Amino acid sequence: MKIVLAYSGGLDTSVILKWLVETYKAEVIAFAADLGQEEELSGLREKARRTGASKIYIDDLRDEFARDFIFPMLRAGAVYESGYLLGTSIARPLIAKRMVEIARENRAQAISHGATGKGNDQVRFEVTAYALMPDVRVIAPWREARYREQFTGRKAMIEYCRRHNIPVEASAKKPYSMDRNLLHISYEGGILEDAWAEPPAGMFKLSVAPEKAPARPEYVTIEFKRGDAIAVNGRKMSPLKIMQTLNRLGGKHGVGRADLVENRFVGMKSRGVYETPGGTILHKAREAVEQITMDREVLHLRNSLIPRYAELVYNGFWFAPEREMLQKAMDEAAACVTGTARLKLYRGTCSIAGRKSPQSLFDPRMASFEGNIGYDQGDATGFIKLNALRLRVRARTKRR
Repeated sequence: MKIVLAYSGGLDTSVILKWLVETYKAEVIAFAADLGQEEELSGLREKARRTGASKIYIDDLRDEFARDFIFPMLRAGAVYESGYLLGTSIARPLIAKRMVEIARENRAQAISHGATGKGNDQVRFEVTAYALMPDVRVIAPWREARYREQFTGRKAMIEYCRRHNIPVEASAKKPYSMDRNLLHISYEGGILEDAWAEPPAGMFKLSVAPEKAPARPEYVTIEFKRGDAIAVNGRKMSPLKIMQTLNRLGGKHGVGRADLVENRFVGMKSRGVYETPGGTILHKAREAVEQITMDREVLHLRNSLIPRYAELVYNGFWFAPEREMLQKAMDEAAACVTGTARLKLYRGTCSIAGRKSPQSLFDPRMASFEGNIGYDQGDATGFIKLNALRLRVRARTKRR
């Protein structure tokens, strides 16, 4: 039997790799997607081999991730609940897509992952896999009683690694879990499960604390074409380069931190702390250009669809027909979003400092209190009366 395992090299997937070999007598093919983890991928190939993998794939998917997953989601303005920009959610469909491709290439019968039975990732991985390979077998060790009985905690997992000479760096009291990619870093669990406790200052990796950011603001201009960012400060860049550039810039000024309690798909509430510097800047910049280029009714209708779109991404339905249908609507709405936004970055804030577009619908001569070009103020009399007609009828009825 051949199994393709989503492998990070951390404690959980290191244990799972060896456990799959022992328990299923399987040939395990380890797969790690380079989505911008940077130093976290160091030494991964040798570690996987020493743990028992028959093959190890470490694929650089950063360009595809930025171009085909992050940017379409940004075009849709997707935000889940109180401000989650979906950094982990959007990465899982790409990882699962590549796992299926590797399974086909190697004639593997199953895929596996280290997601627990309490979280969202199990759904995201598996829904994607079934959408792309309907008959694939999924092995989720954390949902198997025998696995949970063997590994009752991190101490048991660390001891298992010691016995099998599996090289892992882990402590019995890990303070929190972390997931990093090109769009963000998320922190969950451990000490963060106390919703009253402030995240430790030393936890953050992508951004400085706002109070320690430069004392002077910095301005950045971002140019958009049909809803996609194409240039930063006048320099044309690929989606990947834009993300990398804005992550550095936003991190320098402490932009993009969020502390949220969100509703997981499986039903429970979960606290997540996030750093999304580049994504926060892009989201704000796109909004600035939208404000002057998008028709009012299109904007309102598009905004009404954002919660549903974001929910589909969050729950793992990237390859579902309803998300694909909504994407077409979102892309059509964003087709007018061409122009430039100027943003001010200052001690954790990202504010709009200006916007312009050759397709701007904003006419200051019409909107100004000083002029009447293209607008007869007297027309408002009938407009108001017609809109108030039902209220007047209702008021008269009440007097009877």
